[in-house]
Amino acid sequence: TLIPTPHVNKLAEEGVAFSNFYVAQPVCTASRAALLTGCYPNRIGITGALSPHSIIGINPDEITIAGMLKARGYATAIFGKWHLGHHREFLPLQHGFDEYYGLPYSNDMWPYHPKPEVAARFPGLPLVEGNETIVAAVDSTLQEQLTTLYTERSVAFIQENKDRPFFLYLAHTQPHVPLFVSEKFAGKSGQGLYGDVIMEIDWSLGEIMKALKETGIDEHTFVLFTSDNGPWLIYGNHAGSAGPLREGKHSTFEGGVRVFAVARWPGRISPGSTCNVPAMNIDLLPTIASLANAPMPEAKIDGKNIWPLFKNGDAAESPHEAYFFYRNNELQAILKGDWKLHFDHDYLSNEIIGNDGAPGEFVTRHLSSSLFNLKDDIGETTDVSEKHPDIAARLRSLGEAFDKELRENARLPGRINQ
Repeated sequence: TLIPTPHVNKLAEEGVAFSNFYVAQPVCTASRAALLTGCYPNRIGITGALSPHSIIGINPDEITIAGMLKARGYATAIFGKWHLGHHREFLPLQHGFDEYYGLPYSNDMWPYHPKPEVAARFPGLPLVEGNETIVAAVDSTLQEQLTTLYTERSVAFIQENKDRPFFLYLAHTQPHVPLFVSEKFAGKSGQGLYGDVIMEIDWSLGEIMKALKETGIDEHTFVLFTSDNGPWLIYGNHAGSAGPLREGKHSTFEGGVRVFAVARWPGRISPGSTCNVPAMNIDLLPTIASLANAPMPEAKIDGKNIWPLFKNGDAAESPHEAYFFYRNNELQAILKGDWKLHFDHDYLSNEIIGNDGAPGEFVTRHLSSSLFNLKDDIGETTDVSEKHPDIAARLRSLGEAFDKELRENARLPGRINQ
């Protein structure tokens, strides 16, 4: 509420705001894999965050939203962060996208990381266009311009494809650390560098919406604005806030996996509506498939069509019996309605908070099996499993059965030949 975001606010006023929207894993690669394929990332062999030294990436047999829509005649583009494999066979043009301009992985994976021992592990941070590296080592000056450059590319793509269906995936590098902002927004928020960065992302959304209106297609376009995980709290004033939610990025507590989501489509989504029914980014592919009358992937996916939630909000019901939360390959939690069961697991807690770009430190803690009622206890503070043993047992059984099925039917990621 302290950072001016008029364009995000307007999007919510003209569409629907989700209060219980989730990501499949609380870290970037896995979350983006889920978003683009409709699968829990473990099902397609991708977890955590891939590094510049990774030899795996998204398997060429997996169907992305872009590949699905391209087969229906859509123009497709991604501008921004990819992070599903940096080798050529894993890049966006090999996975359904016509255009790509951006960073192949996180912008902190570069030789200027604030921790020298970490910085020494990374090569120069590349900027890629299509399948080619056009800048071998991105510097701070270029990082300051990325939000603007991605936005300009997106606007041009909209203008060029206004007369045909298109899918635009704008995946901003910011506000992932290290934070950079262009001169036009530096110091403008009154809330420090993080606030300036958020203001610029809000401006970017405004430019996208203006382009849609100027081309006369805004009423025919479904727009969704969301994130890939919760805030990286050990970065302190460069991290944002999880508000009342427990923990943040890297955690399957609500602070790591519950994210904002607002969507707009005039005439199809009621303005100023809300949805408190749980939903997840794995549901976007099947929902978009339904809207575009596109064939679903032949391989098993986990997402389901949640268009009724966009259209009818709380008057609709979730098509899922439950949602499952993994960290890497460990099933840590299951959500069913207001109830969330955590299995026994270790987790990274934000012990020491950093400041001004320098990270703090995690400490590893252990959580014994716990049941929380999120309606009454959004902060996951009070275990009520002894009061509701039947609910805990039911969720445990659902989780164990799902984990068994997923492990038996998991697919392999792509892998380069070494």
